[in-house]
Amino acid sequence: MFVGEAPGFHEDKQGIPFVGQAGRLLETLLEEIGLSREQVYIANVLKCRPPGNRDPLPAEIESCQGYLYDQIQLIRPRVICTLGNFATKLLSGSPLGITRVRGRAQEHTFGAVTVQLFPIYHPAAALYTPAMLDMLRSDFAALPALLAGGRAAAEAAPQPAPQAAPMSAVAAPASEPELDDAQLTFQF
Repeated sequence: MFVGEAPGFHEDKQGIPFVGQAGRLLETLLEEIGLSREQVYIANVLKCRPPGNRDPLPAEIESCQGYLYDQIQLIRPRVICTLGNFATKLLSGSPLGITRVRGRAQEHTFGAVTVQLFPIYHPAAALYTPAMLDMLRSDFAALPALLAGGRAAAEAAPQPAPQAAPMSAVAAPASEPELDDAQLTFQF
């Protein structure tokens, strides 16, 4: 299961999460590790796009979090990849930002479901900061081992050297630019 922040422009129009530019990159990263979009469940912390694509407000997160927790109970994933700060902070219950916890699996229990929470950068981060693409690839490379045997297997798994992929594979459409999670907040 992958959890992002909120629907972006294209997601809001189509009613499907991650269909814009960041979604295309997510699909490419999944394909690189032998998975398809159909094999994963994708959700967001917020269920509707905030006005002006601003960061979610605490009251909005609180209003929507029950729906996300219900999705976790229904899907019963083994691994939840939190994409970016908002999903990571909500599901980990910690104020630590994504840069401090990225790529480190943590066991968490949501109701009757215990999962490996695996915080990673949001794919949009790599669209705006191309150097992050290698970090995303490294984190995705750990997912098969995490799915197969839990946190210890993922941490022990060798990290293949990142492969450079042309950004044209995830190029933005000529129309309105992709705005989902464009206002990423990083802690350095």
